[in-house]
Amino acid sequence: MFMELLGRDAYDWRVFAADEGEYPTAPEDCDAYIVTGSSSGVYDPDPWIGQLLDFLRAAKGRAKLVGVCFGHQAMAQAFGGQVIKSPKGWAIGAHEYDLLSHEPWMDAASPIRLPASHQDQVVVKPPGADIMAASAFTPFAGLVYRDQPAISIQPHPEFQPAYAKALIEARRGKVYADLEADRGIATYDLPDDRHRVGGWIRAFLDG
Repeated sequence: MFMELLGRDAYDWRVFAADEGEYPTAPEDCDAYIVTGSSSGVYDPDPWIGQLLDFLRAAKGRAKLVGVCFGHQAMAQAFGGQVIKSPKGWAIGAHEYDLLSHEPWMDAASPIRLPASHQDQVVVKPPGADIMAASAFTPFAGLVYRDQPAISIQPHPEFQPAYAKALIEARRGKVYADLEADRGIATYDLPDDRHRVGGWIRAFLDG
């Protein structure tokens, strides 16, 4: 999905299955890393999660980092923040976020609307990060790191609406009640900012 969002031919893509222990020999092997979503929590005791956090710390300042959803949380946890299973419950459907900073790779500091699918949240930001995007439901929805070339966001710019709707349907009656599922699906009737934010990520990577 990220290849489609950012351009399959725009970069020399390599995929590492971190949950299977796959990593580059050294952080410098790639110019940048995108840490994607996962059904796991960054606080889970699985050995691969600790290995991922160690790799992120080792990569600090040696490669650009982009985190999305679980990746956003993993970066926050690795660099001194805190992540919990939120008592607010699940974020479902497209959410709107206010931008609290205007970075050089952004087109404008106007609100963004993106697919959300998470229960865990960053609740304490790392010391080297500023809040880039926020909502009432997700106060730490986007972080920009001032002590390294790194950015992260909680929502999913890579999710196409059809995929996001199908994911909600797959969880109907198991994770989401019918009313929650219906409301979440209805949010995709409005336009979103996936491609706009995808452009920001490309500009960050290319800058």
